[in-house]
Amino acid sequence: MQQDTTGETNTPTNSTTGRGFFRLLSDGEFGGAASEARRIFRRTTEMLRGSNLNVRPLTPEDTPLGTYEIPPDHEEVDRYWVNAPYSYVVVTFDTNATAHHYHVVEPDLDEFEASLLERVRTDIRDPLLFRRDIDPTQDDALVTELASLIEQYGLELGMGSFHSVLYYLRRDFHGYGPIDPLMGDPHIEDISCDGYNLPLFVYHDDYTDIETNISFESEELDNFVVRLAQRSGQHISVGDPVLGTTLPNGARAELALGEEVTPRGSAFTVRLYAEEPFTPIDLVEYGTFSIEQMAYLWLCIEHNKSLIFAGGTASGKTTSMNAVSMFVPPRSKVLSIEDTRELALYHDNWLSSVTRERLHDDTDITMYDLLRSALRHRPEYIIVGEVRGEEAVTLFQAMNTGHTTFSTMHADSVETVINRLENEPINVPRAMVQSLDLLCVQTLTRHDGERVRRSQTIGEIGDIDQRTGELDYSASFSWKPDGDSFTQSDSSLLDEIQRENGWSRTELRRELRQREQFLRYLLDKGVSDYRRFTALVNEYYADADDVMARVEADESVVDVGSGI
Repeated sequence: MQQDTTGETNTPTNSTTGRGFFRLLSDGEFGGAASEARRIFRRTTEMLRGSNLNVRPLTPEDTPLGTYEIPPDHEEVDRYWVNAPYSYVVVTFDTNATAHHYHVVEPDLDEFEASLLERVRTDIRDPLLFRRDIDPTQDDALVTELASLIEQYGLELGMGSFHSVLYYLRRDFHGYGPIDPLMGDPHIEDISCDGYNLPLFVYHDDYTDIETNISFESEELDNFVVRLAQRSGQHISVGDPVLGTTLPNGARAELALGEEVTPRGSAFTVRLYAEEPFTPIDLVEYGTFSIEQMAYLWLCIEHNKSLIFAGGTASGKTTSMNAVSMFVPPRSKVLSIEDTRELALYHDNWLSSVTRERLHDDTDITMYDLLRSALRHRPEYIIVGEVRGEEAVTLFQAMNTGHTTFSTMHADSVETVINRLENEPINVPRAMVQSLDLLCVQTLTRHDGERVRRSQTIGEIGDIDQRTGELDYSASFSWKPDGDSFTQSDSSLLDEIQRENGWSRTELRRELRQREQFLRYLLDKGVSDYRRFTALVNEYYADADDVMARVEADESVVDVGSGI
């Protein structure tokens, strides 16, 4: 027996289910409009004779399920799908406020469809949760159960109505509820909710910070924040109201519950990452680095030089570190350590590890713990997500014992990085800081009215000045805002690589020029997929002369399968 929402029991027959369904519709959901009630009554009773629903999938070519009217004093500037043919985005410009607005458009629901959705939410939950022959995570199960319920109700829905209801079930059961379209927009880097009944803001790669048409009421927002915590396998409560976590799709989320910590109400920020990691070619195309800088970093990484990417929030530190890690020679043992999983390497010999916060009576597993363990794996390259504390000393000890390390740090200049390393809470002795070879300082800035990311400085760490006791450093590359260009200076690190390999100056220049030519070729051919890029770099390592001969002949190097 199944408990009806009216409090009466009913058996799952077409007639009783139909009466229970109509009773749900009639209890205060017609807004007192008798004519509308009669219309829905006729529509419902006509359909109670039973149905056999033939579900047809929708395609992006079908008519959009949602409609949108541009508000007064707004001009449409952009429109694109985020989940065709279900949801799309309209970006407008408010001429009065001189600001852009981001409008999410989802399938329309009339009163009958909205009431059907509410009933289905209740009736579909138990089969998905408790039936052993159903995998609730599979979309097919949701489609099958929805179709079965519609047939039990005796409704003969059109495919537009069926897929509109299905969309909201998918969104709320498998997705991220009202922010699901935002999570699926590849142009969005950041989603921010500041409290109850306040519009969400997003950081859009074309329109920067922009207000959306999504907001949460108080109870809805509290429940949503709790659900985000649960989706990531964590717990948040009034007693423990702040949580930093990683969502199942890899996004980073910072959550706050209630009004004690955030007075305007529960809040959250979600940092999104591209499903496909950026490659060095992408960063050159976006102007973050030049071809010459990438060839330089390639040669340094190949010859086991350690580096740190520094910069402010959202300056692209981790993105750049992940990209240049694709230059690591094939089969070298790589071990990564992170608080939240962000790195994605297409490397055969890569061991990824992530810290763990205390669970019940267990102890924390910190970066320091993972780094000490990592050294026992005998890695050649160690990648640490960010250095903040005691793990930095162990990291620099690893550098001093011959391990090549990459990491990131919050700092806005070479001087600031050195000061942070040498002082509380990191406290790396100056003599050990010398083992660091490179510092890449990045910035998020404005150029020609647009927000851009640029490699501000690539600095080389030198020796300790015997007269002053200060650590020497020099800039091998610098960004010039006027003209948006990079200037190159003499490099003691390249001199060191030349000596280590016994090259002449001509041979060093040839190595750099070859890599520049190779990267420029991939840029011209549009090779930005990280798997193809890494495969081609590995081919270069295997037989550079053969690859360069093909590049110079402009043959189909980029169409490589298992080999060139």
